[in-house]
Amino acid sequence: MAELEPLYTAEEMRAAEADHDVDAMMQRAGAAVAEELMRRFPDARRIALYAGDGANGGDGRIAADILEAQGRELVDDRPHVVIDSLLGTGLKGSPRDEASRLIDEINAGDAPVLAVDIPSGVNASTGEVAGVAVQADVTVTMHGPKVGLAVAPGRFHAGEVAVADIGLEPAETEHRLVTEEILDRVPAKTGRDTKYTSGSVLVAGGSRGTTGAAALAARAAFRADAGYVAIAAPADSLPVLETLVLEAVKRPLDQVFEASERATALAIGLGLGRGEEARALVRRLLTETDVPAVVDADALFELEPFERQAPTVLTPHSGELGRLLGEESSWVDAHRLEALRRAVERFGCVVLLKGADTLVGAPGEGVLVRETNTPGLATAGSGDVLTGIVAAFLSKGLDARLAAAAAAAAQALAASLAGKTRGLVASDVIEAMPSALARD
Repeated sequence: MAELEPLYTAEEMRAAEADHDVDAMMQRAGAAVAEELMRRFPDARRIALYAGDGANGGDGRIAADILEAQGRELVDDRPHVVIDSLLGTGLKGSPRDEASRLIDEINAGDAPVLAVDIPSGVNASTGEVAGVAVQADVTVTMHGPKVGLAVAPGRFHAGEVAVADIGLEPAETEHRLVTEEILDRVPAKTGRDTKYTSGSVLVAGGSRGTTGAAALAARAAFRADAGYVAIAAPADSLPVLETLVLEAVKRPLDQVFEASERATALAIGLGLGRGEEARALVRRLLTETDVPAVVDADALFELEPFERQAPTVLTPHSGELGRLLGEESSWVDAHRLEALRRAVERFGCVVLLKGADTLVGAPGEGVLVRETNTPGLATAGSGDVLTGIVAAFLSKGLDARLAAAAAAAAQALAASLAGKTRGLVASDVIEAMPSALARD
């Protein structure tokens, strides 16, 4: 498996299919749907088919013919499984009235739903859902995963995704899916390294009442293999930080620029505060230092575009990104690729949009998508941990776009390796980071 796998838009799929035998592809697609249905639902005898007029409907009809030949019965009422092949990847905007009615009918039923290529109502190229969309239990997608199956809200309609081979060769795509193989890019310490050459991180933040944010980021940076971590925090926070992170050097916040001279990456904003002085410090750190930086949390508050040559990564969640763009968080959640594009254009640097589908954008580059199937990461402190990991990877000299994507992959893997299905906390993820980097 490659570190970056193709993630297809509808247009890229059409290009991949050009000059190939359409009938042969449809036969393979229909057979794959039928095979997946029989594998997953071996006891299902009654099948309902919702098929449109296009190629997607044709795939569904071929699957239904195969299933009938295998002794299954096509029914209108009380099916054991529903096949959704109404709209496919060509949809733009909202489904028309009759299609919307049928989608509502599918969703109102009790039977599990198998979607063909993409759940009807989901935009295959963006993941957006402009109207109603089928809530599938499994999606059999042709040739390769589609953007709309990886990016929310579409990903939440897809269920489990199975990729079917329909006889096409892999193609170049604008957007890519990040795999755990990207962690091989993270430089490991060598016998020649010192604590400084293996990555020196400075965390700026940790105001009273939010010292935990800076502590989590610092601990995460250490566990992500940085050799040296310092925390610059307000003087009244330093005694608390001394007890929370034994290994980190602590400096008063007014010495942050002096401390930055030994750093190879900055992590700015973890409990820094949102007052005028804090915002001014953020701007100074961004414009007066030439050290790679990751900007998170309080440092994102009322952040304006800045001039900076050093690699920079912003790591907002949807609420923070919405404020930066003058939009509601609900708009960001519904238009994640568009929101990311606007942020990259506005700030001219790498932007990591957090979520179950972590998105990484960079000027002039396609989006990298890291799917995270670890609900336990929805816990306080996860963002601070991610910031510390990004900072560690930046401190080792990794390209900012790849550092952000690799950090998302490392955090997701560590959360999985932590071995908790319930009650996962941010510290659990930190402690599992060495195993994630070793990919044990």
